[in-house]
Amino acid sequence: MAARDGSGRLTSRLSAMGPTWLAGAIAAGPATMASLITAGAGFGYTLLWIAVLSAILGATSQYLAMRLGLLTEDGIVSVVEKRLGSGWAWLLVADTVLASGLAQLVIMKTVADVSATITGFDNRLWAVVWGVVLAVGIAGGGYRFAETGAKVLVSLVVLAFVASVFVVPIDLGAAAAGLVPRIPAGVSGALVAAGILGGAVHITLVTMQSYTMRARGWTRDDYGLARFDVGASMLVAFGVYSLAIFLVAAAVLHSPTVDASGLTATAAATALGPLVGPYAEWLFLLGLWGAAVSTLGGNTVVPPYLLGDKLGWGRDVSDPRYRGAIVVTALAGIGGVFLGGTFFQLLVLVLAFGLVGTPFALALVLYLLNDPGAVPETNSHAANAAGLVLIGVTVVTAGSFLREQVASGLADPTTVLVVAFAAVLAAATLALLALFVREWVQATRAARAAAE
Repeated sequence: MAARDGSGRLTSRLSAMGPTWLAGAIAAGPATMASLITAGAGFGYTLLWIAVLSAILGATSQYLAMRLGLLTEDGIVSVVEKRLGSGWAWLLVADTVLASGLAQLVIMKTVADVSATITGFDNRLWAVVWGVVLAVGIAGGGYRFAETGAKVLVSLVVLAFVASVFVVPIDLGAAAAGLVPRIPAGVSGALVAAGILGGAVHITLVTMQSYTMRARGWTRDDYGLARFDVGASMLVAFGVYSLAIFLVAAAVLHSPTVDASGLTATAAATALGPLVGPYAEWLFLLGLWGAAVSTLGGNTVVPPYLLGDKLGWGRDVSDPRYRGAIVVTALAGIGGVFLGGTFFQLLVLVLAFGLVGTPFALALVLYLLNDPGAVPETNSHAANAAGLVLIGVTVVTAGSFLREQVASGLADPTTVLVVAFAAVLAAATLALLALFVREWVQATRAARAAAE
């Protein structure tokens, strides 16, 4: 009977999962897939450590975001505005909208280009079609059917990669050496490392957690379920996804002749060749297409969530302002089809860019979780230590990416934008640290004075 009760409880929890599962589905999108395949193909097992670390740190970041959302039972932007002021709230909104906006453009390019490859029709036509589908579907609430179909395709590809792990010859010795942290020299090594970590620890995922939990009606009473949701979604499901793709790519695609910066989706598809043979390219392209469609739908609602929270709108389609923001975000993504370069490499870049903006969001979450005025139960020492390690790793990885970008020259406008973006957020993060230290010193002095 006890075993049956335990099994029933597990089944109940699995069926109730939601907010972090959505974050995990977005994390397991085409950009993460491209980063993992590029890393394995270009550098073999060298970056295995960061593929493992990304799942651990991704779960940590979502756990902290989950705690803030449940303990405040409010959206993150509202909490920031109440405790720190409107300026800080706007900076968080701008940070997230820029990161998710760039992602929207690149993922739309991915969807349009893959759709064109599969059907033979022009990618610009597909960009318009998908922009309209997003605008009408999400704003009208009828998008779920297409998204469900896309997730089925993603699941098939993930299963194919997992099955391939048992078919391709994994070099266990080289894989063990890849668990030692090091970043290959050159721009591409730092870029790919930042891309892998950025897939799991991303400002979009951190900020949307409080809103998706609110949409599910979760409260502090659901803390146990929320913790299970984080562990099962990010640590287990996303971890298996990342490791399977990385190991297969490292085993099948890596060779001295492979250029990580020139990898294409067609070349990447050969990673599935040992399992499915001549069907590898079609299965991979369909899975990449499904991942892009699914992620595009989730990403479309991020800017409207944060803007709606900041401006006092309702955060569902019953509010015409929120619905209008969804339409604008969906249609604006059509412009992504005109971006230069191959979408496979742009996907890696978009995650690296998002990682640059993530430490600031994490610092805000950690600050608020230690503010008795914001949460009824402040962080434990263990949670704070995990948060500081998380911020430290993201800063170092994003810093390596930025250093290599600067070393390559500031002639590229994109590089200048990324560096300026990083400088503003770094200054804001340091200002937040100074504010925390000042408040801690004042509280310590007040406690001593009261004791005397």
